Amino acid sequence: MARHGVHVRCHVSVRIALEEGIHVAHSPSLERVEYRLGTILTTLVESHPDRPARPRVVIVGAGFGGLAAARALRHVPVDVTLIDRHNYHLFQPLLYQVASGLLDPSEIAHPIRTVVRHARNVDVLLAEVTGIDVAPKRVLTTGAAVPFDFLVLATGSATNFFGIPHLEEHATGLKDLPETLALRARVLRAFEQATRCSDPAERRRLLTFAVAGAGPTGVEFAGALAELFRHVLPKDFPHLDFSEASVVLVEGTDRVLGTFAPRLGQSAARRLERKGVRLLLGRSVKDVDGSALILDDGERIDASMIVWTAGVTAAPVADLLGSPASRQGRVRVTPQLHLPERDDLFVIGDAAEMEDRGEVLPMLAPVAIQEGKHVAGVIRARLRGASEPPFRYFDKGTMATVGRGAAVAQIGPIRINGLIGWLIWVFVHLMYLVGFRSRVIVFFTWAWNYFFYDRPVRLIVGTSSDEPRIRREDV
Repeated sequence: MARHGVHVRCHVSVRIALEEGIHVAHSPSLERVEYRLGTILTTLVESHPDRPARPRVVIVGAGFGGLAAARALRHVPVDVTLIDRHNYHLFQPLLYQVASGLLDPSEIAHPIRTVVRHARNVDVLLAEVTGIDVAPKRVLTTGAAVPFDFLVLATGSATNFFGIPHLEEHATGLKDLPETLALRARVLRAFEQATRCSDPAERRRLLTFAVAGAGPTGVEFAGALAELFRHVLPKDFPHLDFSEASVVLVEGTDRVLGTFAPRLGQSAARRLERKGVRLLLGRSVKDVDGSALILDDGERIDASMIVWTAGVTAAPVADLLGSPASRQGRVRVTPQLHLPERDDLFVIGDAAEMEDRGEVLPMLAPVAIQEGKHVAGVIRARLRGASEPPFRYFDKGTMATVGRGAAVAQIGPIRINGLIGWLIWVFVHLMYLVGFRSRVIVFFTWAWNYFFYDRPVRLIVGTSSDEPRIRREDV
């Protein structure tokens, strides 16, 4: 009787599939056809209790690339395991706005399980990868070993301190949420300490903030700090002399935003200087002495905080795979984004080095997203026995904001700055955010800050050794 029931169910499913196939065949959109048929085939396979084991895809990293790959595999007949050491996906381009008190962490970080909850074939594993057994095809984690048929490594990047003495010990980056929250707390705590400091030299040190690296992250953070000091914190600390507060931006080359057109970099530099940011161009960091930057010409910059945004390096994927790495730690891949010697091991995003039209692709979120979707397409094509197309990056442009109402944008031959550039920047970043709720809240937060110069999330979380504590016996 059970077998007869299975036969009836399968017969009805096949009939529905044929009818649906005839229906969608007349649709002008090939993408819709693939979507509907993929859904029907997935339902057919899942409805049969005796189906053979499906290919297993393991994705390491739930950043932009890993998440794009997992979502693109939603209607492919595979079982996906998405591994990450955090339970949330982080929108890293807006971390500096959390550090400067404009956005709340929940507006740029979203639970991974919530993001992929509609992908029935995707499971999430909260663990840290400790190794990869290439021959038996297993990913070793702090939990259990996870077998795979296809492995996608989307492990992202980390701050590159370039071996500068004492830099990693005393500086902080803008790469993850915990260090960003600690950074925000240090900024606000410095002003709290300055209110009770009677030594002028020490107070100037407390109110000096050094940012190294004038790329997009450094420029955006320096501009955000300058606006925080000029428009917001004077209302909270009316007795402080804010002429002593300063932001110093150090850059080793002769201009800011070196990857942008020179005219846009010059525009950004002028706007930063008008906000009170001190630019030190053509100067590199030689050493760090406690909380002071030592530059190559011997100048010493005493600061309460050093933020390093001068470079990143790929996560140590090469060590896990036993493959050679480039200068930035990236692993070279084929046009199909897999290792040259293994077509079942894919590397995407910041960890992958690939040339497109003669140039190495940059370590940017749009690159990772497009590569994640492409890998899903390669796996789908391989399961169907179809040809695997090479990856081609579609450059949608780059942009950076220089504070409220000002940004620079470079979209192909088009160069835009000022308010129009900022509006484009707002639109693009809202579209990349995950979730409608976050887009609405972030939009109204930006609008509120534009009209009222307010950064509402001025909270000090965590503890510091110099904070007063109440002992239990004192209560």
